[in-house]
Amino acid sequence: MSTSNIQIIPISQSKIDTVDFNNLVFGTVFTDYMFECDYKDGKWQTPVIKPYGEISMAPSARVFHYGQAVFEGMKAYKDENDDVFLFRPDENFKRINKSSARLAIPEFPENYFFDGLKQLLNLDKDWIKKGIGNSMYIRPFVIATQPAISASPANEYKFMIILSPAQAYYAGEVRVVFAEQYSRAADGGVGFAKAAGNYAAQFYPTKLAHEQGFQQIIWTDANSHEYLEEAGTMNIFFRVGDTLLTAPNNDRILDGITRKSLIQLAEDNNIKVEIRRVTVAEIKEAARKGELKEIFGSGTATVVNPIIGFSHGGESFDLPKIENSYALFFKEKLMNIQYNISEDPHGWRLKI
Repeated sequence: MSTSNIQIIPISQSKIDTVDFNNLVFGTVFTDYMFECDYKDGKWQTPVIKPYGEISMAPSARVFHYGQAVFEGMKAYKDENDDVFLFRPDENFKRINKSSARLAIPEFPENYFFDGLKQLLNLDKDWIKKGIGNSMYIRPFVIATQPAISASPANEYKFMIILSPAQAYYAGEVRVVFAEQYSRAADGGVGFAKAAGNYAAQFYPTKLAHEQGFQQIIWTDANSHEYLEEAGTMNIFFRVGDTLLTAPNNDRILDGITRKSLIQLAEDNNIKVEIRRVTVAEIKEAARKGELKEIFGSGTATVVNPIIGFSHGGESFDLPKIENSYALFFKEKLMNIQYNISEDPHGWRLKI
């Protein structure tokens, strides 16, 4: 499909002048345009880029009843020359189709995805602000729209991309609790997919953690609660001595793009990484011995999020403040690539 086959419905007037870009609340402000493509009669129809606005669906649309919904999170960045870059978008494309397949949603065509994304970002280019920390958060998603409440996969879907300008994400000081009762995902489930229901299921136990003074939960395996897997909506790293530990990918853990980028950066900088199952017991023991130097999460929104302490089984541990922080080192390295400040030896940037 050529880019000319995407129908573009122009806005009558931009709303950009109504936005205070110095006081953005993450994920609450949206740009002038959105991308939309419907699946019906066994195929994806002609995509359209049109003014951002409400969509209309029947109350019987299957997404409301059976949760057929997946999404992605990615960002665009503008350098000092006003050039716009995506970061490893091929990984997001592969992952949304992997998520879709797990939920019996038809996969989206690659050329539709990239042509639509590029045209959408070019139309809303002025919404992407320069400067470290400023970015455009990109949310592709798919929902089941067929009006039928029988419990089976839909035969009609809507694929959309919406854009939200973002500033540097700062979560403040983060303390976590290691999960002992609730689980994020189980073997054979959809934990590896960015399924909407994964996040809804986290809200209640996270609410309980907030009430106890914790900002996030580090999830443990559903079978024994002995192994540490993810932190809230992020992948998780532990620094014991000068070695980084992180759980391996499986059908419970999201294949994080930031995570795999940090692992590559660690290898590039001769930092030892062990990708293996990490136990609650060994992290608590390392903390007691003073060998646990850092815990940090990684993800698209936050990039790298340091954690200052954790609790488990009635015990609480504070992490030391160190000068040669791996978390800050990785964050700077990764953002310099994303913002076209440093070289891109692995070809992660895609210029729009």
